[in-house]
Amino acid sequence: MTAIRVLLADDQTLVRAAFAMLVESARDMEVVGQAATGREAVALARTTRADLVLMDIRMPDLDGIEATRLIAADEDLAGVRILVLTTYDTDENVVDALRAGASGFLVKDTRPAELLDAIRTVTAGEALLSPGPTSRLIARFLRGPATPTTGGPECLSERERGVLALVARGLNNTEVAEALGLSPLTAKTHVSRIMGKLGARDRAQLVIVAYESGLIVPGTT
Repeated sequence: MTAIRVLLADDQTLVRAAFAMLVESARDMEVVGQAATGREAVALARTTRADLVLMDIRMPDLDGIEATRLIAADEDLAGVRILVLTTYDTDENVVDALRAGASGFLVKDTRPAELLDAIRTVTAGEALLSPGPTSRLIARFLRGPATPTTGGPECLSERERGVLALVARGLNNTEVAEALGLSPLTAKTHVSRIMGKLGARDRAQLVIVAYESGLIVPGTT
């Protein structure tokens, strides 16, 4: 089994050390680099070919949001996933990070086992978007220009719009399949097709599109 290659980006040395010990304790993960600034994170993402960047939002030189944007915009780093770390789950900057290309977020006091599971989830291509904190956060702070995509929900079929609405509420492929009476494979195919039509990097961007287009109304999740 190939180990998940993790890059740690945080300006606090002790925090990085703690996360490094945790990640290295998992048999299916390895730390391939540590960055103290956003600019270092971008450079190391390019040289280490990490599968996932554990990205702190507040860093000197270049913050985690801008670092996320640069990584997400680099075609050579298309396979790199970004999991944002924040001190509070009400940090409005998290939405900017999701817009920039992050696949989800965690608060720093998350339990160790949950952090490791989150790394696995995001690396597997899923967004770390629960129906609770993340959806409420997006509903509260989502404003301004939409995430850059090639289209909106109007280009989707009725079935695809239904799938997108469920994804935006935090359902995974299996749950979408159960809700619509589909096979998990069919649900996965629908999600992949929707991402292609909307030019979305991952499921996190699908959530942003659903809210910004009005397909999902804040307070209905």
